[in-house]
Amino acid sequence: MPNSYNTLIVDDERLARKELKRLLQAHPECQVVAEAASAAEALAIMVKQKIDLVFLDIQMPEISGIKLANEIPDGTKFVFCTAFNSYALDAFSLNAIDYLLKPVAAERLAKTIARLPAQLNTPELNAAGQPEAHYLPEHHGILLKFGDINRIVRLQEIYRFESIGNHAAVYTQHGKSFLHSSLAKIELKLNPDYFFKASRSDIIRLDAIEHIEAGISTGAMLALLQDGQQIEVSRRQAQQLKLLFSSL
Repeated sequence: MPNSYNTLIVDDERLARKELKRLLQAHPECQVVAEAASAAEALAIMVKQKIDLVFLDIQMPEISGIKLANEIPDGTKFVFCTAFNSYALDAFSLNAIDYLLKPVAAERLAKTIARLPAQLNTPELNAAGQPEAHYLPEHHGILLKFGDINRIVRLQEIYRFESIGNHAAVYTQHGKSFLHSSLAKIELKLNPDYFFKASRSDIIRLDAIEHIEAGISTGAMLALLQDGQQIEVSRRQAQQLKLLFSSL
């Protein structure tokens, strides 16, 4: 039998909790050890017992699922569940394993469960005895809002992350959207084989760069992206970018 994951279902609708619990019976590795009807109740449960995985409704009274996600203890993963019922959703955290649309389909849930071993297993240690960095896979989906349309955008479809205060602008083929996350937190989740920190305010996708040229400032460079954007690369990072391209 696969690893067993202590699972918590958080939803203010009793019938929704009951249905998800029924669907999870087909996946014995997900042991539903508790249910919560509110964010406050969920937090109280997570203080008292170890929870590996949370299925989390987004639209809940008082404290939304998105706000609750920011309070979930380190090491506990979560999956968002949402029906998008006229909910003004901008984005969700890069820490989410997946999202599920209500009513949850058994086939879609099975795909989410299949991703759990890679996401929840104890990380391997490096030579220094520290956990190996865990980067999100290229197919990881982020829920972004473009005008009135919510889209799931994969990391491999993102050209650029731009820091805007405590938020980040996200540039894709669908246009520009926003994440409620700092650039520093996003950087920790991105594989440096695919993404490059051009400066304090920009992370760009390496294969989205058409070419690089000298910048206005001495030692700086410009990275021209496939969508026409020109991103300034700081002097500190310019040499590293040159080395990356010369080694390709």
